[in-house]
Amino acid sequence: MTDEAEFGDRQGKAFFGRRKGKPLRARQAHNLEEMLPHFALDLASDAPDDLRALFPEGTTQIRLEIGFGGGEHLAHRAAEFAHTGFIGVEPFVNSMAKLLGTIEQQGLTNIRLHDDDAVEVLDWMPDGSVDHIDLLYPDPWPKKKHWKRRFVSAANLDRFHRVLKPGGRFCFASDIDTYVNWTLLHCRKHGGFAWQAREAQDWTSPYDNWPSTRYEAKARREGRKSAYLTFLKV
Repeated sequence: MTDEAEFGDRQGKAFFGRRKGKPLRARQAHNLEEMLPHFALDLASDAPDDLRALFPEGTTQIRLEIGFGGGEHLAHRAAEFAHTGFIGVEPFVNSMAKLLGTIEQQGLTNIRLHDDDAVEVLDWMPDGSVDHIDLLYPDPWPKKKHWKRRFVSAANLDRFHRVLKPGGRFCFASDIDTYVNWTLLHCRKHGGFAWQAREAQDWTSPYDNWPSTRYEAKARREGRKSAYLTFLKV
C-alpha cells in the first residue's frame, strides 16, 4: 500500500476525481480558450519572489483557495477584498468555466488560476509568500480505503506551512465529520498549526461575511451540519 507521504507527493491524480462533466456551452468553451490563458499561472517559469507582482498594483496580501468548486466563495472574496490577490485552483473543467464567466461579468482583476493539481502550485510558490489558504468542502473521499486521497495530509500540511507567512491562516470547512476529525488530528500531529477555537461556536459558526456555497446548501438539505476550522501557522 502507498503510504500517505508518498501519495501526497504524487502529481496530477492524487487528490481529485473526474475532470469534466456536462458538455460546455459555446460561451463557456470560448472563455476557457480565450480567458483562461490570461488568468492562468505560468508554472513553467519561476515564481516571482513576491507573488504580489502577479496582480494589479496596490495588492497587499495573497490568498490561495484550493478546489473552488463553482467559484461562489472565491468571486465573493475577490470582490470584497480588492487589494488582495487571489489564486484559485480547480481541476474540474466545468467549474473553471463557471468562474471565468463570473470574472467576466463582475470585471474581477485580482484572481489568478490553475486548472490542475494544487500540489503543483504549492511547490511552485516561494517560502512564506501566502497570507491565507482556504480549503472549503474538499472531496471527502468517504470510503476508508480512499482516505489517503484526502488533500489534508502530512505532506500537504508541510507544503502549507512552508508557503504561509508567519501567523498565516489556514481555513478548512466540511460537513463530513470524519474529515473534520481527520483534519484536527493531522494538524495537531503536524505541530505547525494552532487551532483557534475556544468554544463550540468558534467552529460551528460560518466565517465572517460568509456567502455560503452550493455544497453547503446541499449538506443542509441532507441534514448535515458544517464545521469551520481556523488554524494559524506557528
